[in-house]
Amino acid sequence: MGQNLTRKILADHLVSGELEPGAEIAVRVDQTLTQDATGTMAYLQFEAMGIPRVRTKLSVSYIDHNMLQTGFENADDHRFLQTVAAKYGIYFSRPGNGICHQVHLERFSSPGDLLLGSDSHTPTSGGAGMLAIGAGGLDVAVAMGGGPYYLKMPKIVGVHLKGRLQPWVAAKDIIFELLRRLTVKGGVGKIFEYYGEGVASLSVPERSTITNMGAEMQATTSIFPSDERTREYFRTQKREEMWRPTSADPDPEYDEVVEIDLNKLGPMVARPQSPGNVVPIEEVEGTKLAQVCIGSCTNSSYHDLAVSAAVLKGRKVNPDISMTVTPGSRQVFTMIARTGALADLIESGARILESACGPCIGMGQVPPSDTASLRTFNRNFPGRSGTADDKVYLASPEVAAVSALTGEITDPRKWGEPPPTEAPGEFIIDDDLIIPPPKNGDVEVARGPNIKPLPLAEPLAQTIKATVLIKLEDNVSTDHILPAGSKILPLRSNIPAISEYVFHYVDPEFPAKAKAAGAGIIVGGSNYGQGSSREHAALAPMYLGVKAVLAKTYALVHQTNLVNFGILPLVFVEEGDYDRINVDDALEIPDVRDAVGSGEVTVRNTTQGYEFTAHHNLSERQVEVLREGGLLNHIKAHAG
Repeated sequence: MGQNLTRKILADHLVSGELEPGAEIAVRVDQTLTQDATGTMAYLQFEAMGIPRVRTKLSVSYIDHNMLQTGFENADDHRFLQTVAAKYGIYFSRPGNGICHQVHLERFSSPGDLLLGSDSHTPTSGGAGMLAIGAGGLDVAVAMGGGPYYLKMPKIVGVHLKGRLQPWVAAKDIIFELLRRLTVKGGVGKIFEYYGEGVASLSVPERSTITNMGAEMQATTSIFPSDERTREYFRTQKREEMWRPTSADPDPEYDEVVEIDLNKLGPMVARPQSPGNVVPIEEVEGTKLAQVCIGSCTNSSYHDLAVSAAVLKGRKVNPDISMTVTPGSRQVFTMIARTGALADLIESGARILESACGPCIGMGQVPPSDTASLRTFNRNFPGRSGTADDKVYLASPEVAAVSALTGEITDPRKWGEPPPTEAPGEFIIDDDLIIPPPKNGDVEVARGPNIKPLPLAEPLAQTIKATVLIKLEDNVSTDHILPAGSKILPLRSNIPAISEYVFHYVDPEFPAKAKAAGAGIIVGGSNYGQGSSREHAALAPMYLGVKAVLAKTYALVHQTNLVNFGILPLVFVEEGDYDRINVDDALEIPDVRDAVGSGEVTVRNTTQGYEFTAHHNLSERQVEVLREGGLLNHIKAHAG
């Protein structure tokens, strides 16, 4: 059998290790991206390494998250990011230029290259044949310094697409189908590679919707081949010279195979409060809505907005609905303005937001209490919208636009034939808001008072004695651990301040309790740390004195972030050990500094008077990182 595309790219970038599932490998990184909510910390970490210029082919710093400037913090961070980019050789995408994943797809995606980004939806560029992986900011900082990215070799899942989508059925329904089958835990330790005759029927923006939302399965990444449809997209972006074909060999071998017959798919909706809570639209049709939002890095391309505008043209948004539309980039904004689609949206009563993440991360458009909101976003975790008791449904732009007219979730197939839309022959290219770095780094970095020094963990103690601070159920996301939103996101550069919001919507007393305990342990269920790659969900608990996490299973990026910041991630061996442990129990992990090397440690519950065994699946390198108190300490200890 032939070799799949993913293994080809990994082999081309392999620095060390064997491409065997579960083995730790190190890969060379070609490009990096950051956004402003994670970027300030990533660049503080890069500065701490003492490296004068980035060593990647390309690194880009985007401003797209913290756009509401209700105080000085976000504006100060933007000045810091612009000056630090100039100093260290990084391209800077100014506020207003667009969402990092949409802009990177348009202007920088490169088939066959490897992209590492400090955002979980970095796999968006996989729609253009790029191996694009989301990671914590510290891993991205190391890559900018020329270091490799370490990961456990994933299993490669081949997703065979047969047939073609029927009218009113969208690319988003393909990833919904995978989430319906595999759940939000189904992609852990896996890369999804799409192939088959159905691939050719999908445009690059449609493919990117699918690879973007593969992150909700906790997949390492997702990828499509780079073919003639990809070449066509690069031609419309006026950078055909950057295109190259990449594909699997004939008859490729995969660790697993999933088949989806596109002919049989219908519109789907993810119900509250998980992107994996997917059902056919018939099961939720008729649900009354108060809000409809079209946008986010999943569905804000020209295609998505053009379809929405065509549905709304000549009609008015239902009077019970507050509707917003977010163009994913300045290019998309300009294109819909030139084609008249923007006028159609405005005349319908939709409110047009700036090209940014916006309501997807709780930055504005918080829905009313005790109402339902329909969004084309990728996540609907509890409280992510900004309303504690939110009822957020996820759907395609086609479903969202029709539902905005009716005031309730509506199957668009009942509206007859979809309105015609045409893909542009070429896009308007204006990169003036992407500032290239000067040839030298003779730039003074601007640091506002909200930017605080980077805290570091202590080396792993010989024995851990700590209190169970909180016990959580399955599928706790990084939004649960450290929420986003307009109140909290501006504090991303200030760990002492943002740590006051750890588990804010779960247990508001957690920070005070952690400080009083001095040393704490978090107990979690399965898939602990799913969702965003935000390293602050590990960094802030470390600052509060959390020494270890005991969970049934982990989302891999969060597990890596825990290690990177010196928190020991342990796994329960027996289900009963999770059931028996209680909040406020005093735990002792004796001789852990030595025992952690074996993969198993003893945990004593001194409150209840029993002990049990916990284990981990970390590599020898990760164990050494833990012993030294995190990745930055490890790098400093082994500099040169």
